[in-house]
Amino acid sequence: MPADAPTILATSGGISSSDRLPWGIGALTRHAVDLAGTTGRAPRVCLLATAVGDDSGLIGTFYANAVAEGWQPSHLALFPMPNLDDVREHLLSRDVVWVWGGSVAGLLAMWRLHGLDEIFREAWQAGVVLTGVSAGSICWHSGGTTDSFGPELRPVTNGLGLLPHSNGVHYDSEPRRRPLFQRLIADGTLPAGYATDDGAGLLYRGTELVEALSERRRAGAYRVDRGPDGTAVETPLDVRRIS
Repeated sequence: MPADAPTILATSGGISSSDRLPWGIGALTRHAVDLAGTTGRAPRVCLLATAVGDDSGLIGTFYANAVAEGWQPSHLALFPMPNLDDVREHLLSRDVVWVWGGSVAGLLAMWRLHGLDEIFREAWQAGVVLTGVSAGSICWHSGGTTDSFGPELRPVTNGLGLLPHSNGVHYDSEPRRRPLFQRLIADGTLPAGYATDDGAGLLYRGTELVEALSERRRAGAYRVDRGPDGTAVETPLDVRRIS
């Protein structure tokens, strides 16, 4: 069953600690799966770990977590070649697509090489819930800040643009992220947008932000605009805590 409107939950979280595995499923990712509204069967959740080169250990941990959650897991790998015969058919048949973090520049390049930019737009419009963390958050937007090119943060301006906003991630945990995001909006490199502290997420229906969510106490979310004097104006958003 598709979501009742094009839905994206873009996060700086969705992952938790685990006693038995390298990481576990966080409340934001569970919420993304709930948004799909699946009934009568296990939710079909597909992981893309393109941004970390389809790391096999990470994919294996995802499967272990997904089985424990009662999901029907799958993954799309692009290295060294796609692991699925029909990528479009598979993604359109999923309830949720979850995109892992890493190199957003590498992710976008590989996706475009394989035509995933067009497939994701079709899946989003068809009601497949799109979610992800870090690079898996920025990718749906017009752009943001990235360390894809080296230790010094740089702008990325060629996101998929399903959402016509910029996106700042790890706003509280990486000190250089906030001032650079604000400067890039102030000077017009990036359009106005939204940012998340670690543990926060942004829920969009269509292209409109409808709610900011948090799985971590005190994790915030923010709107950043270019002010009339050419400086950045940051406005904290109301955040709903989920668990």
